[in-house]
Amino acid sequence: MSKRPLKLTLRIPPYRSPRNGWRKQLHQVVLRHQCKSPVTYKPDDKLELEVRLYLVGAALSMHDVDNRLKDIMDALQGRAGGPKNRKPLIPTITNDNQIYRVIIEKLAPPKQSHGLGHLTIRKYRARDFVRHLPGTR
Repeated sequence: MSKRPLKLTLRIPPYRSPRNGWRKQLHQVVLRHQCKSPVTYKPDDKLELEVRLYLVGAALSMHDVDNRLKDIMDALQGRAGGPKNRKPLIPTITNDNQIYRVIIEKLAPPKQSHGLGHLTIRKYRARDFVRHLPGTR
């Protein structure tokens, strides 16, 4: 029996205010890519994210990566504002507690990017350096 595919790689739109509008736009892009692929995520899947955000000018120093990461994770859960218990959008993942590892960076966009960032969602794999940290096995 073959393994179920869990890797989804896509280009994400540049951040635009208001943040809930960006979450909706990001959600649409993720959903469109997911619909074209065999990738689906179950509630017990352990996942990791790799994100590259391209920001222009003052936005590069102004935006905190933790705030943009929260926007991305909320979009993946189908949340774009309103009460937490209401998810008007179709979720890609059930809950962001499924995400065990994140790599995120912000930088100025290269010309060929057209301002589009990168998002990769894939199966979480513990790395060797994690096993050697104090308190881990």
